[in-house]
Amino acid sequence: MLALARLVGGFAGAGIVLLAIWTLIQIPLTPGIADLKKAKREHPSVLVSVDGQTLASYKRFHREWVPLERISPDVVNALVATEDRRFYQHHGIDFHRLAGAALRTLAGRIEGGSTITQQLARNLYPEEIGRKRSINRKIRETITALKIEHAYTKREILETYLNTVPFLYNAYGIEMAARTYFDKPAAKLTLLESATLIGMLKGASYYNPVFNPERSRSRRNVVLAQMSKAGKLAPNRLAALQAQPLGLDFERQLEARGPAPHFAEFLRRWLIDWADRHDYNIYADGLKIYTTIDSRLQAAANAAVKRQADALQAVADVEWAQPGQSLLSTSTAAYAAMRPRVTPFAHFWRAHPELLDAFVRESSAYRNAVAGGADASATLARLKSDTDFLAKLKSDKTRLEAGMVAIDPDSGDVKAWVGSRDFDLDQYDHVARAQRQPGSTFKPFVYGAALEAGIPPDRKYPDRVKEYRLPDGGTWQPRDIGPASGRMMSMAEGLAQSKNTITAQVMEAVGPAKAADFARRAGVRQSRLEAVPALALGTSPVTLLEMASSYATIAAGGIYRAPLMLTRIEDAQGRVLVEFSSRSRRELPRGASEELIAMLRGAIDHGTGQAIRSSFGIRADVAGKTGTTQDNTDGWFMLMHPRLVTGSWVGFDDARVTMRSDYWGQGSHNALLLVGDFFRGAANRRLIDVAARFPGERASWFGAGLLDWLDRMLHGHGDGGGHGTPLDALADGIRTVRESIERVQREWEALQRLLDRIRGVFS
Repeated sequence: MLALARLVGGFAGAGIVLLAIWTLIQIPLTPGIADLKKAKREHPSVLVSVDGQTLASYKRFHREWVPLERISPDVVNALVATEDRRFYQHHGIDFHRLAGAALRTLAGRIEGGSTITQQLARNLYPEEIGRKRSINRKIRETITALKIEHAYTKREILETYLNTVPFLYNAYGIEMAARTYFDKPAAKLTLLESATLIGMLKGASYYNPVFNPERSRSRRNVVLAQMSKAGKLAPNRLAALQAQPLGLDFERQLEARGPAPHFAEFLRRWLIDWADRHDYNIYADGLKIYTTIDSRLQAAANAAVKRQADALQAVADVEWAQPGQSLLSTSTAAYAAMRPRVTPFAHFWRAHPELLDAFVRESSAYRNAVAGGADASATLARLKSDTDFLAKLKSDKTRLEAGMVAIDPDSGDVKAWVGSRDFDLDQYDHVARAQRQPGSTFKPFVYGAALEAGIPPDRKYPDRVKEYRLPDGGTWQPRDIGPASGRMMSMAEGLAQSKNTITAQVMEAVGPAKAADFARRAGVRQSRLEAVPALALGTSPVTLLEMASSYATIAAGGIYRAPLMLTRIEDAQGRVLVEFSSRSRRELPRGASEELIAMLRGAIDHGTGQAIRSSFGIRADVAGKTGTTQDNTDGWFMLMHPRLVTGSWVGFDDARVTMRSDYWGQGSHNALLLVGDFFRGAANRRLIDVAARFPGERASWFGAGLLDWLDRMLHGHGDGGGHGTPLDALADGIRTVRESIERVQREWEALQRLLDRIRGVFS
């Protein structure tokens, strides 16, 4: 028996030693004192526009930090009385309470023994410490709590705790909780309101005063009783206060969105990685991150997307509301006037009952129910009878979406970025994340490859439907919306009129591989391009950012610059930590790029993009291309200007929902509206140099040849060198000189033509 006792004692002793060793190992693995001091008062990093405006603040949580003196004393009294009565006596661990909790747990009544300091450790480091019940978690929590007591004063612990505790509805900290549940600042919380919020700390969802008011009231009364026991509430007031209602004034507090939320979110992921590699924290270190976004252009883009997409939503709502397919009007105003008198998409849902069933089955509510063992048919029927669920599902699926981005082709700077109509309703980014078929906006890459191969813009092809034999033995027979004319059309005319019949023949002449290569060199570098004949009509999905970048390369005369979003990052003291610039590289021949610009001018002047001039009155030197995919699924428009390239996409997130009529389904009648509105607004506010012109004819064969040679030397070409050359600045200077020479020549030629006309009048 003695031997057994010694054996047990030996095991116990060994266990204690191992536990002590394990605890020592955990000390350096828990947050250090420096990290704790930094976390005490986080300083969010700020995203700044090129014109000095704040675009976003990077906060870890949706909260507003308030000092302890701006928090009602009733909140502090309720917190200490309920959660940690010996808070001011212990040093992070309340061994008396811990022992009592252990005894009650052994008796079958599970009770936590965590102090406010231990809870703060979990609030500050939810990932590092966690909330899972385990010895390891408790050890890490205890070590961190002891470190917090060493780094913070008691007042600082209370302030930090009350500013970091979660209260549901994306409200973190007592200030946001006070505004959410009682529509007032934390400083003005009453005794009852303070007790209600502190009561939620035991279980925010279980004691949610919005959905579980009786539970919440009962828990509030427990808090009041604890305050009375602690001497913070007169006993003769307790019963009267406990009889009072909750008195909620609930309103969700929406997180403040900057003018470019999708852009800010796109950068957030990259910035977190950069900060980790350089020992910074974007949520706590108060970095200043300077971007290329122009807040004035961003405002114009936001306004244009909202105005035009709202109008197009009215078109879709009305067209799909009734059985007839006749075009109501070519003006969105007529649809906006009719919109209040119809049930949006009523005919669509009647005509596609199977699609509604599919949408319900794809919902998380259906999948979760079935995964939990519910009968599939019964779940489908239940959800279809749920009015609120079905209304939201239909609204989400029939919400028209849009994206728009603008890039300066001379620098690669991203000047405006609109990822969706409303970030709060759709966080999915339609600029850099969404991959959609580009339709006819891909055609310039096919014609560019032809120009690069030496095929002139005036090469003619018959406008007729032709059957093409595919490598797999199948056939491809591209057609246009209208019948083929049978006449001969030049490449320039075929591109301006967006003729599928002509484009297919050009693709046959150059080959899909060369067209795909041209597109990749131009800027389509992330999405996979399938080198098949149908690629000519834009069948491979790409992002809007890739398309805008590619058109910017063409607008820059064949010089590729990766989209640039940041210029520099500074620390909280204003010291520059890193600077950014976009390296330039010649990827496309200058001659082919300039000829392509001239061809795309035709699309604006007398082709599918004429509304840019006729509807929006834009007289600047612009070129562009419309795009529409099969069944009116996607609408695209790309507009090139010497100083700004803008692209837009319009469609529904679910491709099974489309615009109904062929008229409004075309990019020339949907996506074009967004860009035209934006460009007109930017031009009217003088945010764009409308007098700028693309390079035209060469100054002379010698001058052009010399400049081309210097251009290739400085920027490189194809697989050759030149990437990242220190002579980029000189290249920019030479390009400016070249453009000046060409501008003088154009003006001289215009003067000569005017003199010729004058002579003709008098002769």
